[in-house]
Amino acid sequence: MDCINALKPERVFHYFKEMSRIPRGSGDMVKIADFCVAFAKERGLSYVRDNADNVVIYKPASDGYENSDTIILQGHLDMVCQKTEESNKDFLKDGIDLIVDDGFLKADGTTLGGDNGIAVAMVMAILEDNSLSHPAIEAVFTTDEEIGMIGALQLDMGLLKGKKMINLDSEEDDTATVSCAGGSDFNVSIPVKKVKMTGKKVTVTLKGLLGGHSGVEIHKGRANADILAGRFLNAIKGLDFGIISINGGDKSNAIPNSCCIELCVKEPENFEKPAYEVLREIEKEISDREKLIGKIIFENDGEYDVFDNETAKNLIFSLVCIPDGVMAMSADIPELVETSLNLGILKTEEDKIILHSALRSNKMSSLYYLEERLKVFFSAFDCEIKTYGHYPAWEYNSNSCLQDLYTETYKEIFKKEPKVAAIHAGLECGVFAGAIKDFDCIAIGPNIFDVHTVNEKLDIKSTENVYNLLVEMLRKML
Repeated sequence: MDCINALKPERVFHYFKEMSRIPRGSGDMVKIADFCVAFAKERGLSYVRDNADNVVIYKPASDGYENSDTIILQGHLDMVCQKTEESNKDFLKDGIDLIVDDGFLKADGTTLGGDNGIAVAMVMAILEDNSLSHPAIEAVFTTDEEIGMIGALQLDMGLLKGKKMINLDSEEDDTATVSCAGGSDFNVSIPVKKVKMTGKKVTVTLKGLLGGHSGVEIHKGRANADILAGRFLNAIKGLDFGIISINGGDKSNAIPNSCCIELCVKEPENFEKPAYEVLREIEKEISDREKLIGKIIFENDGEYDVFDNETAKNLIFSLVCIPDGVMAMSADIPELVETSLNLGILKTEEDKIILHSALRSNKMSSLYYLEERLKVFFSAFDCEIKTYGHYPAWEYNSNSCLQDLYTETYKEIFKKEPKVAAIHAGLECGVFAGAIKDFDCIAIGPNIFDVHTVNEKLDIKSTENVYNLLVEMLRKML
């Protein structure tokens, strides 16, 4: 990681490098919270760490800013862990290997964790720099944002005096985000009954898709490997086979880029050609946008446990008919996706098949209606339904002082007009806005591309620009 030492701002990338050494996938927050606590202790800053491993670090106002309003600077500690098939990275033990490439910071074979590690790195650089001018700062580092904003939802907002917040979880450096979607998780467990079947084991893989963030990139029409697997199974259901297992995707908020189906086939000689014809048809349809690769591998003859007819029927019905992707566009904000869902996890366990979708909407009423649609849909057969992880939408505030300050400062530094936008992804701003009276907030951040994928990359110059913008905004909060 020595290549990182020459990057500017030096201390921002120093802390990002240090964080990249620490495993911090969602659900594994202890070590990164320890890192934040150690940072505060070493600099004599007061802090609070709660039972969810959220960490709040307090820095007093600099001279002359004692009467200014307290500002909250906020980012989340966890990252989405994805890796290439070739990578042997163990996200529970290993850090991320960083690469500098043509003006971008990337990771070797994994997601980068720029979402949202760069926010924490920026805030740490500000907290340690006593030469900066700023009001009192409450630095809020939350946990498990990527799996339902769990940390933010458990945070005691009484720990905060500030009513103004700059969230640093945005990914376009010329844009202030001022509204976001709410969301929930919808989990279905289909009971599995099995029967014995004799034949040849066949593994069908669908891979090579782009995947991506199920909020930010849902409007791009990227193919969902789990949905395509259902299409494949439905198209070949006239052939004599049984389903051993099906697995695709492991994060509800990431569009699955691969899926693996294990089958038992009675007559391989009558299976291969029609099955490949179906794969080639699907590949051809997807090829204009992505490079889907479908493979069929014939393995050992034997006796296998396969889904019985009823289980297979319920699975294929679910995958073919479940709503997925964009459900509605906003009538108020041009080009904004209002409501969507993503089947992000398809997993076979011993006695059940799990389908886990991430639901989003900028209108909570539409979110709840989408949940009801799914409940009615899955009432067609026996299954267990759970909805959880609800987080609120963040509604637009037309009287935001922070929006005005951002616009003014951006124009002064970069000599052009910035954008102000709403997004379909969920941000923790909605949780804070729902809990703090008279709350004012914006979300900003550097350019990050292909988040939640192994192609994730952080624009280095953009990071410097946003950091300088943030520092100048703090200086002007006198």
